[in-house]
Amino acid sequence: MNHFDVIVIGGGPSGLMAAIAAGEQGADVLLIDKGNKLGRKLAISGGGRCNVTNRLPIDEIIRHIPGNGRFLYSAFSEFNNEDIIKFFERLGVKLKEEDHGRMFPVSDKAQSVVDALLNRLEQLHVRIRANEKVKTVLYEDQKACGIITNNDEKILAGAVVVAVGGKSVPHTGSTGDGYEWAEKAGHKITELFPTEVPVTSSEPFIKQKTLQGLSLRNVALSVLNKKGKPVITHQMDMIFTHFGLSGPAVLRCSQFVVKELKKQESVRLKIDLFPDLHEEQLFQQMQKELKDAPKKSVKNVLKAWMQERYLLFLFERNQIDPSETFSSLSKERFRSFVKDCKEFTVSVNGTLSLEKAFVTGGGVSVKEIDPKKMASKKTDGLYFCGEILDIHGYTGGYNITSALVTGRLAGLNAGKFSIGQRKK
Repeated sequence: MNHFDVIVIGGGPSGLMAAIAAGEQGADVLLIDKGNKLGRKLAISGGGRCNVTNRLPIDEIIRHIPGNGRFLYSAFSEFNNEDIIKFFERLGVKLKEEDHGRMFPVSDKAQSVVDALLNRLEQLHVRIRANEKVKTVLYEDQKACGIITNNDEKILAGAVVVAVGGKSVPHTGSTGDGYEWAEKAGHKITELFPTEVPVTSSEPFIKQKTLQGLSLRNVALSVLNKKGKPVITHQMDMIFTHFGLSGPAVLRCSQFVVKELKKQESVRLKIDLFPDLHEEQLFQQMQKELKDAPKKSVKNVLKAWMQERYLLFLFERNQIDPSETFSSLSKERFRSFVKDCKEFTVSVNGTLSLEKAFVTGGGVSVKEIDPKKMASKKTDGLYFCGEILDIHGYTGGYNITSALVTGRLAGLNAGKFSIGQRKK
């Protein structure tokens, strides 16, 4: 029967990091993954360029991880985003900083990151088994002691690291297998929900595909509560789709939509096309341009302000004829149009499925995890890292930072624990 110091289940960002950290402790490590390729999530992240971390200050990073980001303060005191950068540079992967602190490999190729991690595993003699499913994790006397594979092979270990991801992007192997193993060890799984996911709407203009494919740049998108007050606002780009709304601002707002839909049947999203101008300023500036060109149609005067399709859409909503001139334009309808530029709301009724989400919300409750070690408080020798934990952030290098940091600590401490046990 095979026996290892540490078994790491899952070959995503957190699993690769955990296997390396355990190997660096001198532990005999097995990395097992049900897919045929390790690092599949890394290979598709950042549009195939791999956004490995973010260089913003720690407080900012934690602010961008609205799902239990504060739990990571202890972890960051052990290993943080700057340590991730040094770690990759030691492996020969030079990184560069782009907008909003996002860090990418200079090569612009995710594969160079994956290859560097795989080379390091090889140097550390980590045993890798791909295309092999784990049926269950074995526990004895409140301690993790190994696994059983789908072929009913029993493999024993001094410690087990569960790094199998959540339920999003299932084609990379994240199909939620780990929740059952965690529950078997006495852990609570908080409710799972999609985050960083497009939202759906049955508004007539969505169903008629009036604005399908139209992108709006740098808008302020707000999720409104029952009373019409903003719960959250994100200023970024967005896009209208055939089923609803998508794009960076929408993805960031999506988890708040999910939470609000528990309180109300549909949720309104408010689009502010000109977040840097007050409504009255916008009214005065547009009105001045119209007055200065009295013979021009309102459409020709105002089309420089926004995409023509959106302009015509708002005109139609406010019964403005695009060919009329300023002299015939009713002040009430014009006021109403300006209000729509600032406060157009779209009623949304859901999101795409968890499988279509970029990130899973919910997971193994962080209250039951040692924040400095990523060790289970319920079962000795059991460690969790990455997206299986109830931690979720926005896109932009935040989830991957969480995965790499928690992976590092899980592997490091699993290695120390199992070697300590072996020496007893």
